Amino acid sequence: MRRQLQPEGYFPAAGLIRRLAAMFYDFLLCLALVMVLTLLYQQGLLRLIHGPEQLLALSEAGALDRDPWLASMLLLSLFGYLGWMWAFKGQTLGMQAWRLRLEDEQGRAITLNQALIRFLVAPLGLLCGGLGMLWILWDPYSRSWQDIASGSRIVRLPKP
Repeated sequence: MRRQLQPEGYFPAAGLIRRLAAMFYDFLLCLALVMVLTLLYQQGLLRLIHGPEQLLALSEAGALDRDPWLASMLLLSLFGYLGWMWAFKGQTLGMQAWRLRLEDEQGRAITLNQALIRFLVAPLGLLCGGLGMLWILWDPYSRSWQDIASGSRIVRLPKP
């Protein structure tokens, strides 16, 4: 059973500007996460495996540019952060700053499956020229593509 998020109640749908601002905050946090993990992976793990001279040679040859292990680790880490925050807190740090909350249609926390759907659909909406996010301007319930696909909504919380 999913838990009810606090505070309880019906809250209005979040607008486009507020959502974009929260996305920008979260983008900066995710960028920092990617940078730190990449540094630890390349200068820590790969340096231990290959040694500094071999690592430099691999880097100069471009062999580190398309590393499937790094890409997989980064995707899993990003989903770990976003999915955990969405499913267990209802808010990422950017959403907290802008008083937004992600919830299902009954005001409860979403599941990890719903979080995964959001995580996969959101980039598609951005790749379509941002149409997935702009969709909230035409949707009667102010839902983006990831909201519709995952059966969730983003609401604006009142000031405490």
